[in-house]
Amino acid sequence: MRYILLNKPYEVLTQFTDETGRKTLKDFVSIPNIYPVGRLDYDSEGLVLLTDDKQLQHRLSEPRFKVPKTYWVQVEGVPTAEALENLRRGVDLKTGFTTPAEVALLPDVPELWERSKPVRFRANIPTSWVQIRISQGMNRQVRKMTAAVGYPTLRLVRASIADLQLDQLQPGEWRELTKAEVQALTEDMAAQTAAAGTFKTPNKGSEYWPGGVRPADAKPGQNSVGGYKRGGFGGQSDAKMPGSNARPTGTRGGARPGGNGPFSPKPAGSKTSTGRATPGKTGSKPGPKSAGRGTAGRKPGAAGGRSGRS
Repeated sequence: MRYILLNKPYEVLTQFTDETGRKTLKDFVSIPNIYPVGRLDYDSEGLVLLTDDKQLQHRLSEPRFKVPKTYWVQVEGVPTAEALENLRRGVDLKTGFTTPAEVALLPDVPELWERSKPVRFRANIPTSWVQIRISQGMNRQVRKMTAAVGYPTLRLVRASIADLQLDQLQPGEWRELTKAEVQALTEDMAAQTAAAGTFKTPNKGSEYWPGGVRPADAKPGQNSVGGYKRGGFGGQSDAKMPGSNARPTGTRGGARPGGNGPFSPKPAGSKTSTGRATPGKTGSKPGPKSAGRGTAGRKPGAAGGRSGRS
């Protein structure tokens, strides 16, 4: 098995081929049959782990194992204490809330290499560095987080993956993990796997809220991907919302206006999925196939379909 730690340079794709001629991992690592664990954006720099150990690759990439990653982020302006606290608590990215993060304003500029393309500064606006440690992997998450609290990202460097550190690796340089590092990483992932054995996957639509629980400070109508429509569920207030697995109004099998839940009873005379009328409709005539058959003594719902779902 091979385990490679690479310092990915700026404007390099985290893959081995590109039809448009952009730089890829192949320009720096020529070892065959190894693949990156996760992604690092084209315009971001720092640590990327590559391996041919498929089991370890899966465990490190799987969101539920919550592998922590640390980033050094240069932002425009100096974040306030309130902005930093918002990042720690979780940010509404419109597509979902981020989970709590470890965030600290760095007192000094990290000792880094010069980027291949200098960062564009605005003379009248200072910049600062923030360290952010997260275990999520939403698309361009860190950049979206800092922008959401009012401090756009200018430069982004991944400094660590789990306990693997950037150390003295320069852009484009790589090294093999030591046996001790591989063992520690493998044991850590085995422990995470055992712990995840009792993990209940959140319902679809609440993947950014651990256990499907909405944050205490979530605003009414602001929900996760695929969850409720903004403004509530089926006309109900936010306080009366059903569980996160309920379907929004207007979807097949979802709540109906005036109903008491995601599967409210059908009104008398409504059509079932088979096209037959439910009991309670008056004045209906038997269909062609029922001609000559008596209906006396038939129990409600016996042949007319269910009157509701529970």
